[in-house]
Amino acid sequence: MSRHLADKRQTTSGGRVKAFLRIAREGRETWHRPRKAAGASRLAQFLRIARGRTV
Repeated sequence: MSRHLADKRQTTSGGRVKAFLRIAREGRETWHRPRKAAGASRLAQFLRIARGRTV
């Protein structure tokens, strides 16, 4: 019995992986909105959470 056609695939050169990594390294502005700079109040909230305070 011979092997199925799907089992006889030749190895690829990694073109899909290369394209994925190229897209991942590019700026996010293409697909997402750019992130705004964090203000002073936002920083205070992060520090409050980091200290374990909830109120």
